[in-house]
Amino acid sequence: MKLFAPEYYKSFKCIADKCRHSCCIGWEIDIDPDTEEVYKALEDGYGEKILKSIDFDGTPHFSLTENERCPHLDSNGLCRIICELGEDYLCDICREHPRFYNYTSRGLEVGIGMSCEEACRIILDSEDFGIVELEDDREEYSSEDFDAVVFRDRVYSILKEPLPYEKRLERICREFSLSLAVLSDGEWRDVIDTLEYLYPSHRQLFSAYSSCPETDGKYEKQLERALAYFVFRHCDSAIDYDGFRARLGFALFCERLLSSLISTGADVYESARIISEELEYSEDNTWDVVNLFNTAL
Repeated sequence: MKLFAPEYYKSFKCIADKCRHSCCIGWEIDIDPDTEEVYKALEDGYGEKILKSIDFDGTPHFSLTENERCPHLDSNGLCRIICELGEDYLCDICREHPRFYNYTSRGLEVGIGMSCEEACRIILDSEDFGIVELEDDREEYSSEDFDAVVFRDRVYSILKEPLPYEKRLERICREFSLSLAVLSDGEWRDVIDTLEYLYPSHRQLFSAYSSCPETDGKYEKQLERALAYFVFRHCDSAIDYDGFRARLGFALFCERLLSSLISTGADVYESARIISEELEYSEDNTWDVVNLFNTAL
């Protein structure tokens, strides 16, 4: 199988205890069936602690501590499973995060999610957002008829044109017959207010949304990189043209939200990470926005 990834993908490496927003805190960690069998075969040593930490009610998962920490996260921010047994004993979700995969007509695509602060830094500081082919030994799969990548590449080509950034955004909207004006800014803020949040304070933070935020152009590169990321993550799995357009609408909404937060003086990297964490890592929140564009098409 051909495996494709953004050029920056190979730069990612978990920063472990240096991370300020550990993915081992606040998230329920499900254990895949293969790893479950590996854990059940452990009879002593640290394996016994692993088994005692698993809640087997429903989908097996680690029981979080009172502070919503993974029971295997030590006081220094390191994973005890890795320290005691090695990375081979991690469950799939711990091994893969923040990676995500999309099946496209050209092959499998892999990227890194911006909810991870290190991935976010790499994405926003990347020199290019071009897609490269990587070596992979996965089995082939039957491809879909619709080739979303063709339209993704068209968005990318517009983003690379020698035009002012806002003009490039206007051209993308014009070419794909999209507009954030399907709702007024006030209506968009009403939608934002109804979304689910991991952290209630982010609801107020997002209320700064504007489709035309006042910016000084200082962070246009980061906004461009963020938009390219949202398009790569969400548009490439579309199964038809209208589905692509609706997902592109979601990507543009996220970019405008990021631009709005920057205009208030918020840090561009932390703002992008929070948007990723609250919007695209919530399937319900993502679809609430995507479906608004679906309805308008």
